[in-house]
Amino acid sequence: MKARTYRYPWRDGNRFRLLVDGAHFFPVMLQAIHEARQYILFEMYLIESGRIADQFIEALRLATGRGVRTHLLLDHYGAGELSRHDRRRLIQAGVELVYYNPVSFGRFHGNLFRDHRKLLLVDGRVAFVGGAGITDDFDPPHHPEQGWHETMVEIRGPCVADWHNLFEKNRERWTATPLEIDLPVPEPLPDGHPGRVIMNAPARAEVKRSLLKRIRGAKQRAWIATAYFIPSRKIRRALRRAVSRGVDVRLLLPGPRTDLPPVRHAGRRYYGHLLRHGIRIFEYQPRFLHAKVLMCDEWISIGSSNIDRWNFNWNLEANQEIDDPDLLSAAKAMFDHDFGESFEYNCEAWAARPWYRRWPEWFWGIIEQWMERRTQQRRDRYGP
Repeated sequence: MKARTYRYPWRDGNRFRLLVDGAHFFPVMLQAIHEARQYILFEMYLIESGRIADQFIEALRLATGRGVRTHLLLDHYGAGELSRHDRRRLIQAGVELVYYNPVSFGRFHGNLFRDHRKLLLVDGRVAFVGGAGITDDFDPPHHPEQGWHETMVEIRGPCVADWHNLFEKNRERWTATPLEIDLPVPEPLPDGHPGRVIMNAPARAEVKRSLLKRIRGAKQRAWIATAYFIPSRKIRRALRRAVSRGVDVRLLLPGPRTDLPPVRHAGRRYYGHLLRHGIRIFEYQPRFLHAKVLMCDEWISIGSSNIDRWNFNWNLEANQEIDDPDLLSAAKAMFDHDFGESFEYNCEAWAARPWYRRWPEWFWGIIEQWMERRTQQRRDRYGP
């Protein structure tokens, strides 16, 4: 039997709210935890001890004290900076801790598979999805103006049940204890809008497939914001062909402020080719751009997935697709503001770069190509 192209269907009757930057989305997420009465499902890649982690640990501790069942699924590698003290606080409070793919010496390739998803779900009524980790980087206590630029989306309605199911399916692989929480059945909300949950796993690239379909069908715009940009040949071709049809194609990418300069350098080697084909490239200047927002005409996709081959090859990812005019307006306003705070390259400026700006792109490009070949060799030998 042939597998479905997408695990979850489009569902009508959802309400969405765009939340931009940690100073806005962390308080809303914490308030949802404080209002929890039945259960909390929390799936997170990056969590580090600090002020923000303290706030969430305290909120979870209080929730369990009220009798709320609390399940925390952490990527083992991404939780490496969560202190033993903080782990004990969670366990002593009654929070269930489950780790995705514990890192083990002697299994190099196996350690590369990571759970990069970010999900908070409360009582089957509201979910929060996006690209933020539970770290002070997204809302620094002393220098808030340096916080990583990120987006989360609040979800209410039938799509919440699909996020619940996605969490449960992932969790059951890493613990023998069943979740024993009934799948919620949220009713379609009045004046709600269509949405679909899409996911990415090494053998199921729904995020990439959906993005390609939308770029190929775009008539007005294809705007992409991503923290890491190493596009596949298919994505590059789709972007070029969109421009040839008269589509406004723009990339919003990190500038010099980034947590992974080698990845930025490796991705920049594609700039020249893309610029020559009419694709506009903006590098965000004020802070580190960590957002992952895809927009093609009226379609929007927000979640954990970056547009780079590493994400598609090794990571569990998940995005919320949205067809909502109000959220579209909010996302477009965010893009317009961010374009205004970015440096836009053109062919002349790109060609005029000095040699010392070029060589890191050449060097890290070679490393990235070598890693891609190794990945393909592994896939050819062992499968996805």
